[in-house]
Amino acid sequence: MIVLAGLILGAALGALTARRRGGRTADMLQYGAGYGIALGLLGVFATIAIERSF
Repeated sequence: MIVLAGLILGAALGALTARRRGGRTADMLQYGAGYGIALGLLGVFATIAIERSF
């Protein structure tokens, strides 16, 4: 669940960042993918840390 939230939040954040910088559609897609992957990975690590703590 944390991973999915990270992916969605990252994609939205990346697209907004590219839009603020004056990027085109391809830029927004690329930033969205990059941020989504990064926050998704953080979500994976957070999930692993939570599971190991219990």
